[in-house]
Amino acid sequence: MTSPLLDLEVGMDPELRQRLESQNYYLVGNHSGVKLCHWTKRDIKDKGTGGSCYKHKFYGIESYRCMQVSPALTWCTERCSFCWRSESYASGDDMSGIEHEDPKDVLLGMIEGQKALMSGYGGHPEVSREHWEESLKPKHVAISLSGEPTLYKHLDEFIGMCHEMGLSTFLVTNGTQPQVLAELDNLPTQLYLTLAGATPKTHSAITRPFNPKEAWSNLMETVDLMPSLDTRKVMRMTLVKGKNMIEPEDYAKMFFRAEAHFLEAKGFVSVGDARNNYGYERMPDLMDIVEFSEAICDKAPQDLNIIDQSASSCAVLMAPEDYDWRKFSTDQFQPNF
Repeated sequence: MTSPLLDLEVGMDPELRQRLESQNYYLVGNHSGVKLCHWTKRDIKDKGTGGSCYKHKFYGIESYRCMQVSPALTWCTERCSFCWRSESYASGDDMSGIEHEDPKDVLLGMIEGQKALMSGYGGHPEVSREHWEESLKPKHVAISLSGEPTLYKHLDEFIGMCHEMGLSTFLVTNGTQPQVLAELDNLPTQLYLTLAGATPKTHSAITRPFNPKEAWSNLMETVDLMPSLDTRKVMRMTLVKGKNMIEPEDYAKMFFRAEAHFLEAKGFVSVGDARNNYGYERMPDLMDIVEFSEAICDKAPQDLNIIDQSASSCAVLMAPEDYDWRKFSTDQFQPNF
């Protein structure tokens, strides 16, 4: 499916477009898209009884009203070995040669796409009419679908447009574009920094950056920038058994260096393109994640504690002992479109 608002074919390979559309991506123009995630489809079931993802448990995000998007759908600065999209979807790390479309058109196209993708649930026997109608007006935008969103040159305006329309924003970045984050006038509601390794060697082996000479130094620049960013900040580790579940003390030091609010540990899942790199034996279970999180807390230079966990998402949340993590809320966001 392609949005009628933007129908340029420039930038994305036609065969790739066809493959993405066959996998239920709603493509917006030449570089953006939206796709329903597993938890959105489960949570739409009557009054949330279908289940919610860890972002609901940890941060209060309603899965059935969360829109998973990307303004740089197939472009990324890294080819993470744990990413289920990174190989066959890759268009490289350079978006400078294509037209970067208007952020308002992109956002409206994404909202239109979310409505189209949710439309089939209107007659589902397990979905209440009220719940379904609410789902057609997403409340949260997770800028996390695929690719590295900081490559989109209108990201600042895009985030601002989301907030103007009453939408909260979760921006997931790999930290390789610190200058983009430093120049944002519109900070996301929550900033996720992906931390795939706590030392240069481990990080490079997992992320396989296009520019290995600068990837680590750029990540460190982003870490040092984070204390100045006045928004909710999370450092997230995607953990692969036998690969990056090492050096707990270094993860802890980096967390406090960034002055982030939360440290999140999540287990790798062998699905999609990631299956070409790691099998099921590399998937940690919740106990593995808890044990490694305990090691990080034990090695931390300051108080750090496990404050929550999600068995269904194989995820653990850590925060400083004296940190009032419950003060964050997205209740103030109400769609006005």
